Amino acid sequence: MEERVKKNLEQRIATMDVRNKIFEVVVPTEEVVEIKDGRRSPKRERLFPGYVLVRLNMDDQSWYVVRNTPGITGFISADEEGERKARPVPLTEKEVSNIFRRMADAQPRAKVGLAKGQNVKVIDGPFSEFIGVVDEVMPDKGKVRVLVSFFGRETPVELDFLQTERIG
Repeated sequence: MEERVKKNLEQRIATMDVRNKIFEVVVPTEEVVEIKDGRRSPKRERLFPGYVLVRLNMDDQSWYVVRNTPGITGFISADEEGERKARPVPLTEKEVSNIFRRMADAQPRAKVGLAKGQNVKVIDGPFSEFIGVVDEVMPDKGKVRVLVSFFGRETPVELDFLQTERIG
């Protein structure tokens, strides 16, 4: 839906000739590596589902173009009533730079369906076929620490995401 709104807004900007007032329309996304069923699959994921960022010089004409674009239902505004007529609150330079830095991050974020306390089965490596409990998830390293029980003791083992499989 966000892409459709972006396309609609870009068409309106062109047809109403307000390129000198509305400069950029962005759907913030980031590169994510989803680890599922033992495979890594890269994909783009929206940072803020349901939101589109617009860089513009706010005046009556540019506000009219954005506000009346099909698919746009509301704005982040200071008006607590949520009234559609309320003008939106601009993001700070710091907020914008953080969003764009996250979008441009060269290292894709790992998205793993594991959380602390979940039961997992080790499917690869020297602890193959062992069952354990997730102790810590380290997405920046692509690793997970699992407490595996052998010889009657729980031992922490650091494994790659692809070496584990979620149970139940």
